[in-house]
Amino acid sequence: MDEKLEQMRAWVTQLNEAADAYYNGRRELMTDYEWDALFDKVKALEEETGVVLSESPTNKVSADDVAGEKEAHEFAALSLAKTKRVSEVAKWAEGRPIWISWKLDGLTLVVTYDNGRLTKIVTRGDGHIGTNITHLADGIRGIPKTVKDKGHLVVRGEAVISYADFEEFCAEAQEDYANPRNLASGSLTLKDVEELKARKLQWIPFTLVHTEQALVSWGARMDYLDANGFGSVERERLDVPTAESIQAAIDRWTVKVTAKDNPFPVDGLVVCYDDTAYAQTGSVTGHHATRAGFAFKWQDETAETALESIEWSCAVASISPVAIFRPVQLEGTLVKRASLCNISECERLGIGGAGTEISVIKANKIIPKVVKVTKQIGNFEIPSVCPVCGAPTEVTTAESGTKTLHCTNPACTARELRKLMRFVSKDGMDIDGLAGETLAKFVNRGWIKTFGDIYRLGDHALEISGMEGFGEKSAQNITAAIEKARQRKATQFLVALSIPLCGVDVAKRLLSVYKVKELFEKAREAAHPADLFAPGPDIFASIDGIGPGKSAAFVKWCAEPKHLAVVDDLLTQVTLEEAAPAPTGGSCAGLTFVVTGDVHRFANRDALKAYVESQGGKVAGSVSAKTKFLINNDVASTSGKNKKAKELGIPIISEDEFVARFGEGETR
Repeated sequence: MDEKLEQMRAWVTQLNEAADAYYNGRRELMTDYEWDALFDKVKALEEETGVVLSESPTNKVSADDVAGEKEAHEFAALSLAKTKRVSEVAKWAEGRPIWISWKLDGLTLVVTYDNGRLTKIVTRGDGHIGTNITHLADGIRGIPKTVKDKGHLVVRGEAVISYADFEEFCAEAQEDYANPRNLASGSLTLKDVEELKARKLQWIPFTLVHTEQALVSWGARMDYLDANGFGSVERERLDVPTAESIQAAIDRWTVKVTAKDNPFPVDGLVVCYDDTAYAQTGSVTGHHATRAGFAFKWQDETAETALESIEWSCAVASISPVAIFRPVQLEGTLVKRASLCNISECERLGIGGAGTEISVIKANKIIPKVVKVTKQIGNFEIPSVCPVCGAPTEVTTAESGTKTLHCTNPACTARELRKLMRFVSKDGMDIDGLAGETLAKFVNRGWIKTFGDIYRLGDHALEISGMEGFGEKSAQNITAAIEKARQRKATQFLVALSIPLCGVDVAKRLLSVYKVKELFEKAREAAHPADLFAPGPDIFASIDGIGPGKSAAFVKWCAEPKHLAVVDDLLTQVTLEEAAPAPTGGSCAGLTFVVTGDVHRFANRDALKAYVESQGGKVAGSVSAKTKFLINNDVASTSGKNKKAKELGIPIISEDEFVARFGEGETR
């Protein structure tokens, strides 16, 4: 018995240390897969011995540790019981109507309103006491300042960062972060609201905790949130939940994950009763209410394989190890590589050399991940020189204890790889066929040193066609894509340059006032003023949505002669479409649209969006109570956006109907 209790204490300590790091934005001590497996072991041992330690994660809510004024929650934020078995969900449902929604992977915030006004925002904390962060309200999207409800309203939701915004922020900040959740949790420690805004946290309500309205249906309560201006979590109702119907629903949601038909990170699904009164009748066991709902976690498909080599991938801030292994089938795709993140992760797993036997999963159906070393062969070797430039490398240890590898050469081309990826991305110059792996190969051969070199890759077409995995057709496709990208919008050009804090929104705002050449000329003058009365770093601060911080960042970037030399070089390679400085019409003024599906009248959805904006309207990414029209040529579609629009009574119109009502604009 003593041995079992000692083992339990060791496991509980491991779980609590890993949870503390996870909830507070520090380095990952174990994967979700490992945490869940160890949690299940602790739970089984507790059931066997009848002993539950007071600090056990089965008996308490994992807590964030955001600094600030602590405050007790009016309604305890208990966690949900977890399961990976559909049969367990079906048994729990008892045939009663249930709802399925995303289990968003961010940081839970409880938001309170009184008399129609926002009164406070509190982090979840340990479920009973959280941190008041009301002062950060302006830095978090999705939290309205006022609502229609004039009573006492309490809403619980998740603050998340989309995958796209995460990649954009990392490129702009020129730093490497583990994942969107890690960045989101660390963001709430910031004091500067403008700095927080740059991280684009989006708060998405997932339940209405309290209202003075007589609403006992969970679905009706969520609709009530939408009617009050919230953009609540995507959801689906099952009127007659059986093992078969629940499995079918989970399969539908799984497809959305694997197809990446959801912009935000998730780590499962939430299942709850529609009857909220019945849900409150359950008992509280450990740290969750038995009828509050279930957190459904996907069963990760595991494959056993052997390590072939470690590839060291160079990025802006570090050189990261990537496992190359014998290809295996996972979740319907062939997988042969997975990021190992950093040296600490390799040491934690016990990674060895070629032949090391490993277990691999696709975390949450998306990200390949090495979760276990079953047999270590040889030793894990850290390169002493940079794989790109040959300069010495160094291992650094952060305050969190994470060990990372860095090139000591400040002029190493590989440091520019993330910027190069940004340059060719969809938001940038949109050059097909030049993904990160391909760019890295060209960088390693010395063909790309600056952005302009990308447009000179055609000079190496013959050499590209002879490279392993390419061929003549690949070389032709790359060359054709580069030629096509010689004509792009000015906003794409600005975003592609990886200027700190200059994303799509900032680029649009700057170019709404200046043409490209004029913009850089103004920045050049501000960076090197001729006299005391010349404009300084805040030259662009008066532009709506820019402010002194973003203006100074832009001017500082332009102060470097090498940066302006890159701009001058590129302007000899490309032709830019300058954006119209202001709306040219008013047919869409004051209206918010959402566009989904294929288009046939306009060149693409971006062209349709541009037309709406030119007519004074707005285009949002998701359907909410603020949406006036959903544009979808498949009006009868059963897609999530169509369902949401119908639930909210929002008209769904085809592209032809849009043109008939609001004009033609730029079509094919």
